[in-house]
Amino acid sequence: MASRSLVAWACLLFVLLLLAFGGAPAEARPAPGSRHRRVVIAPTPTLISTNAAADESTVPFNKAAFSVHRKLLAENNKPPKAAAPPESSGNINVESYGAAGDGRSDDTKAFLNAWAKACSSAEPTVLLVPAGKKYHVKEIPLSGPCKSEITFQIDGTLVAPEDKSDWNKQGYPHWISFTNVDRLTVTGKGTLDGTGKSSWKNSCRTNHKNPCTFAPAALTFTSCNHLKVHNIKLLNSPQVHLLIQYCKDVELTSITITAPSNAPEADGIHISHTEDIRIIKPVIKSGDDCLSIATGVKNLYAYKVECGPGHGISIGSLGKDNSDAQVSNITIDTAHVTGTLYGARIKTWQGGSGYAKEIKFLNMIMDKVKHPIYIDQYYCNQFDPLKPKPCEEQKTAVQISNVLFKNIKGSGTTKDVISLHCSKSFPCQDVILQDIDLKMKGGAKKTMSSCENVMLKQSSNVFPAPCTSVATKNDHVPEDSSD
Repeated sequence: MASRSLVAWACLLFVLLLLAFGGAPAEARPAPGSRHRRVVIAPTPTLISTNAAADESTVPFNKAAFSVHRKLLAENNKPPKAAAPPESSGNINVESYGAAGDGRSDDTKAFLNAWAKACSSAEPTVLLVPAGKKYHVKEIPLSGPCKSEITFQIDGTLVAPEDKSDWNKQGYPHWISFTNVDRLTVTGKGTLDGTGKSSWKNSCRTNHKNPCTFAPAALTFTSCNHLKVHNIKLLNSPQVHLLIQYCKDVELTSITITAPSNAPEADGIHISHTEDIRIIKPVIKSGDDCLSIATGVKNLYAYKVECGPGHGISIGSLGKDNSDAQVSNITIDTAHVTGTLYGARIKTWQGGSGYAKEIKFLNMIMDKVKHPIYIDQYYCNQFDPLKPKPCEEQKTAVQISNVLFKNIKGSGTTKDVISLHCSKSFPCQDVILQDIDLKMKGGAKKTMSSCENVMLKQSSNVFPAPCTSVATKNDHVPEDSSD
């Protein structure tokens, strides 16, 4: 009996020692392949890692400690309240590089720095100009080649300096220009305001006492292949609003251009030395040509052009200073031309060489256009409108051939609504007139057409009848000094 009591006390003492040292008997499981039981002592947990999920079936779990730890971890990972969210590598904001957008500060440097970052990115990048702000910028030359595609998204307003006296004096100055940048897209809901009023006032076309100099073009693309320009608005450029040269594969969509009708040399879109161009639904109100297609242009298609006021849609001028011109495969398809000096027009200088061929003017509505259909191989602009005189005839000229005017209707403001004035040495060849109906505005007078050295290939359903009068070069004088 005494021995049994000693054994019981010994077992009790052993259990008390285990509890005193913090151990607890775990569930005894038979080891694989063993017929005996063994005891596993599990330590009391002091910290639960949040990096690995806890398996409550095997690991003791202190819910209270875990909850406190997660709360502290969340607090420590919160960003400072004043910190801006990090800029994505594919999305660059000009304000991240110091652009104020307050309508007063000079943001030129910020734009240049943001462009440098975008151009050096190895992945496609969006360079953003935020909406609702005005960014004053001087001349901004943005050049490539760049490592990847760039989308320049202009949602705010860019404003040019009023005083452009410190701009580039060599050659043709440019306000915002892109050079040697392939796969570029310029888009957005914003506006480029060229503040051209001071330039127009000082133009030799406005004040003939002033020397003739070039004013800045608002937006220029040079040697940019696979270019897209969508939706942007161009306002009051000092001279040309949108200038495209030496590019290939160009798409212009839903561009809006606005300037007063008396803004000198403020062409809407001027294109030279460029191939494969698509111009879709532009709206152009300006003081010069809505669309000016110069030498070196090949494969151009323009659709749904809204033009006027201004000088109309022009191929040329070509051959100035005895130069060689090459223009081919031009189609203007569907246009509404309102209140312009000319409608569908081809203009070349005497003394030039080369060709303008395969040209189509289709599906056009003329509304109060002074000269709806016009070919002029005696083109020369003269600065003094008080002393107009015919251009001197020379022995060479740019050859005009394969020209189609089809489905052109509406009204003119002069009697001579179809004027075809071609060179004696190089007559216009293979000119076709089809489905033409042009009357005087109000119908008070009968309209007529005049021809000079033109070889009509075909005419059908044309009013007024083609070549009802014969003009000579002495009958043709420049319409105004700014043309």
